[in-house]
Amino acid sequence: MEIILEVVRIEQIIREAEPGVYYIIRSPEDGAKIASRFISRDDREVFFVMCLNTKNNVIAVHRCHVGSLNASLVHPREVFKSAILNNAASVIVAHQHPSGDITSSMEDINVTKRLVDAGKLLGIELLDHLVVNSDNSFTSLKERGYI
Repeated sequence: MEIILEVVRIEQIIREAEPGVYYIIRSPEDGAKIASRFISRDDREVFFVMCLNTKNNVIAVHRCHVGSLNASLVHPREVFKSAILNNAASVIVAHQHPSGDITSSMEDINVTKRLVDAGKLLGIELLDHLVVNSDNSFTSLKERGYI
């Protein structure tokens, strides 16, 4: 029963944000805008997952982990849980640095590499990892060559 409630909760987040509005990802900018709307103003680091179908429509979003002021411990099983439950073809992950600095850290790069490997094993592609800010600035780890 808990699993069913989790799936419903995950699906409701995107539907309740703007009823009747569907998001499609065509570029890192599109993903950053969506992630910024949900997490950019949080006072702690939040790791955010966008689940996409085969046409890159966002079918679910999930706050995977809320960390501390400068860290968020992320495990692949938590990232891909919502993707599996929502039959996602791919995911885009994002997080913000409460300091406002969008520079990716070595930990960000290492997490990205682990998620790429886990996604390959599961058959759910990690399309990008974004570090976002409230002023709509962002860093794409895919554009930086880490994916």
